[in-house]
Amino acid sequence: MLVQSVRHTLGEIDTFLSQLTNEQYNFPCRELSGASIGQHTRHIIELFQCLIHQYECGRINYESRPRNTLIETLPEFARGCIHRIREGVDKADKRLTLLHRASGREISIDTNYYRELLYNLEHCIHHQALIRVAIIDMDNVEVDESFGVAPSTIEHRQCAQ
Repeated sequence: MLVQSVRHTLGEIDTFLSQLTNEQYNFPCRELSGASIGQHTRHIIELFQCLIHQYECGRINYESRPRNTLIETLPEFARGCIHRIREGVDKADKRLTLLHRASGREISIDTNYYRELLYNLEHCIHHQALIRVAIIDMDNVEVDESFGVAPSTIEHRQCAQ
């Protein structure tokens, strides 16, 4: 179920990106504190890439990512990355070590693949919500009503009806 949710959410981003011009993708948005939709998309993609690429060695470090400008400037390139993530995300759960630098010291935290996959999904939805605010005035762009909305919120709304 988790893998399907990740694939679905990344599919929403893929569909969204297919509607954007390069100019819209790269435009510094006031609503995003001057960041572009491309920069937010790159951030989402690179965290998933870290998890998938570092899975085999069992040590995940989200801070050691390339910050690839091709992802943040070329929506078609970003879409290709999303396709590869969707294909590579279905992995067995296993123990992992999360590495993080805090106050100048490296710390390690025991975790597992499914926990990190859930973190990435929630992180992705959070950035979708930010992007959704940035596209309010874009007439040519449509997003599903679940774009940027947490699954628990969607469920709550359905139960409340």
